[in-house]
Amino acid sequence: MRRLMIIIVLLALGAGTAFGLSGALRLSWTPATVMAEPSGTAPRRTPVASPIGSVTMDRHTHRLDVAARAVTDAVAGQDADGVLTVVVGEGGAGEDYRIDRTATGLTLTAASEAGAANGLYSVADEIRSGRPVTTGPVTPKLGLRLTDVGSVGREPDAARWSRGTDYSLNSDIVTGTLLPRAPWVDQAAVERVAAQFRQFIDHSAAQGYNGVVVPGFLEYVTFANVGDGHAVYPAGDPHIARAQAMVTAFEPVFRYAADMGMRVYFMTDMLALSGPLEEYLAEQSDQWAVYQAGLRELFASMPFASGLMIRIGEGGSAYAAPGWDYFSRIAVTTPEKVRAMLKAFLAVAAESDRDIIFRTWTVGVGAVGDLHTNPLSYEEVLGGLDDPHLIVSTKFTLGDFYSHLPLNTTLAVGDHRRIVEFQGRREFEGFGSLPNDLTALHASALKQALAGNGHIEGVWLWTQEGGPLRAGPMTLYLRAGFWQLYDLNVYAMGRLARQPDADPGEITADWVRQTFSTDPETVAAICRMFANSRAAVTKGLYLTPYADNAVKALGLEPPPMMWIFEWDIATGDSAVLSSVYAISRGHVDETIAEGEQAVTIAAEQYAGVAATDPATWRDPALREHLLDSLAYQKDLYGTLGAYRTMFLRRAQWLDTGSATARAQWTAAEIAYREARDVYVREYSGDVDRPAYNFTAADLGTERSDRDPAMAILARVLLGLLLVSMLMPWRPVRSLWRAAIMPWKAPEHPARAGRWVAILFPAAALVLSRAIYTWFAAPAHLLVTLGAWVLFALVARLLVRGRDPYALWTVIGGVALLRTVLLLAVLAVRGPGLYWFQFWTDPVARTAYVTVAFAAFAWLFVATGSVLRSRYGWSRRRVTGGVMLAAGVPVLAVGVLIRAAGLERALSAWNDQMALLPWGLHRILGIVTFLGIPPALPIGIIVTGAVLSVVGLAATARGAVAGPAIRAARRTRRCSSGCGAPADAPDGRATTAAAGSGRWCRRRAWSPR
Repeated sequence: MRRLMIIIVLLALGAGTAFGLSGALRLSWTPATVMAEPSGTAPRRTPVASPIGSVTMDRHTHRLDVAARAVTDAVAGQDADGVLTVVVGEGGAGEDYRIDRTATGLTLTAASEAGAANGLYSVADEIRSGRPVTTGPVTPKLGLRLTDVGSVGREPDAARWSRGTDYSLNSDIVTGTLLPRAPWVDQAAVERVAAQFRQFIDHSAAQGYNGVVVPGFLEYVTFANVGDGHAVYPAGDPHIARAQAMVTAFEPVFRYAADMGMRVYFMTDMLALSGPLEEYLAEQSDQWAVYQAGLRELFASMPFASGLMIRIGEGGSAYAAPGWDYFSRIAVTTPEKVRAMLKAFLAVAAESDRDIIFRTWTVGVGAVGDLHTNPLSYEEVLGGLDDPHLIVSTKFTLGDFYSHLPLNTTLAVGDHRRIVEFQGRREFEGFGSLPNDLTALHASALKQALAGNGHIEGVWLWTQEGGPLRAGPMTLYLRAGFWQLYDLNVYAMGRLARQPDADPGEITADWVRQTFSTDPETVAAICRMFANSRAAVTKGLYLTPYADNAVKALGLEPPPMMWIFEWDIATGDSAVLSSVYAISRGHVDETIAEGEQAVTIAAEQYAGVAATDPATWRDPALREHLLDSLAYQKDLYGTLGAYRTMFLRRAQWLDTGSATARAQWTAAEIAYREARDVYVREYSGDVDRPAYNFTAADLGTERSDRDPAMAILARVLLGLLLVSMLMPWRPVRSLWRAAIMPWKAPEHPARAGRWVAILFPAAALVLSRAIYTWFAAPAHLLVTLGAWVLFALVARLLVRGRDPYALWTVIGGVALLRTVLLLAVLAVRGPGLYWFQFWTDPVARTAYVTVAFAAFAWLFVATGSVLRSRYGWSRRRVTGGVMLAAGVPVLAVGVLIRAAGLERALSAWNDQMALLPWGLHRILGIVTFLGIPPALPIGIIVTGAVLSVVGLAATARGAVAGPAIRAARRTRRCSSGCGAPADAPDGRATTAAAGSGRWCRRRAWSPR
């Protein structure tokens, strides 16, 4: 009965472990209300000639002169003699203007310089587009139209881009100007940045934007108003001189935007830190008072600044510039902390009538973690925080900038001033290397958002920002590469923010006329190509049955493109690919067909543009760039299509065991390898059209290819173990018997018995775990087999001076039991099925983990049992011995992980096992992304040390008390009257009174 209770308890513990594991994985999915992808083309039309040929103004400023030049540049080459007369009022505000026809041309009237400039840019845009100039009053719909800083401060370094592995997320634009010592900044480099900034601001203003977000905050602050002025940075600290030098150098650079009528917002992550600041804050009860002083200093040194933009949802080493002693940390993680931070910054903003823009972008768990996507969390964090200086900024998608996502539901809640974020250079869709006209999608989303929330007053369009800046093509907005592909989306948002009801097809056509050609046939062909671009992207880069679901796993919300993990890595891990298949199960043929459709669309796009007359293009080089991008797109979708077919058929075979699916998998793998080789050979090292990374895909494929062979090996080994159960040979039979009944472990081995007890289980362990890891994961074998060896060696040392055979048979027997359980799963379709079911089948996972954990725990029970029954140990000593034997491997594993580094250790293991995305470590970090405590190795070491020390103490104490107990027992005789001594081995009488040598069956003494 007692033994049955032990088994029940072990199984209960296993079930609890399985339940906890399922709770941690939390894989679930529900159909999502994905935004519609509207598409259409504008009817053909012949461009209208400009009605004006010159501009006259009653006021001249640099801002108005630049705007007027945009008009005269637009009419260059035309013969119109009409005049645009600009009349600017005094002291007015706003961007309203009015255009009227006159006998001599047109008159533009505006109450302010802002309205006059806005009107001039609009007229220039209409002339370049060949549209009639709009007359009458015009009022832009949205008053705040922000952009990023484009490619300012970044240089087209082909050597850095060609590697394709630079996943740094640092977005500073000034680090290229810094010097390691005084004067701290290179003035020539500053002038280059200034020229790029002026170019970008002029272009952005012409496209209708009236604000810019500039990265930076802490690097311009000395904290001179904290304490005595040197509380944060001691006197002589280079942070002070460097910050002062940077203010002197860059204040006039950024002021140019304000002079051009642009609002300037500085942007920072929170917490923003430097080494000395971090040390100072650790001693402060109110850290926000320190940041308030810093913000006041920033506003004083950059008086043109309109405010500060704050993000709390990302940060860490990936965002830091090498050699730059400023960094960020995700630390504002509770609603209380967010509100305290915002109230502190808003108090400073109110002093000078500036704004605080708070980005809701967060990725994590809890109210702040899902602030970006959960209306309830939005209300919990920001509800009731009413301040006229607070602007809340939110991405338009319910997630990151992917396709196949719903409109962000949090845009409809709250009474705060709101702006909506859009991305022109889609980072997850080729970084702008693919035709990707987002105009219709953005128009639809913006109209829905405006209809749902009357507090939306602006947009923020990213021209270059988002993701690593050097992981994609070497395109720098306005300056290098084929940046025109995503300039379409920048131009379109500038139009839509002023006119949300504008026809998307007309906007695209206007941009095509301005950029590529005015020939109606050519414009129509290019517009058809762009109209089909979204279908190509959404079918070629996404797996619709998976992407159209809201998925949750590990407490996170995986994006709809997990099979291409973070930008350009085709993943090969079992967690993602198994889950993608499980969610798509029943739609495999449909999913494969969509990949083929993407290739067909891409081919049609290429053919349509190739058929245009080169003579009708503004610039033949742009035609070649576009054709090259279309050819690249076709090759990319073809390779990805072959890969999706291969891994879906492979998963289908794992799921069903179908011979047809296996044959299809084999054929698909041949096609994939051929397509991949051609694609990589063609585009590897190409900085304009870089090849996607298939390293992770190939690692996963190599392991999956071994599954059939591993299954055969597992069957053979499992068969041998099962046969060995029936063998009459005593050394083998003793192992199985000892595994089940350790208290009956044999004590007197045959000559070969000792070696069998060690080598047979050891061989089974090594072979089974090698099969389990496809013979490809030495890191896993090192930890797993090393733990077994250490446990066995410590247990052996504990019984030194005694025959260890009984101990070996128990440990070896339990190892065989656990091996049989593992092989029973591996024998079906290899390790691939093991992990497929682990990720996707809760019933199978729960059943296996329950039994496997119980078998694992049985090792300690069985070891304790043999120590007590065959070596006569007391309960206390047995407990200590088992704790010591278990603690030493735990301690060793902790020390190993600590020595290697947690991130490095996990990434090495994951690279070999291909369980989680290969790019996780290289881009985001396994520890950071999964929220694994960095102190985990210390916790493991402490646990192992405590177990070892306590176990050693208990064992030693029991060993001292043992002789005294045995001496007392020598005075007792078996109560059966046989005369046998009660202190015989294992607590049993082994000799009769007459010395016959037979066991006493009547009474078995056991230590107390």
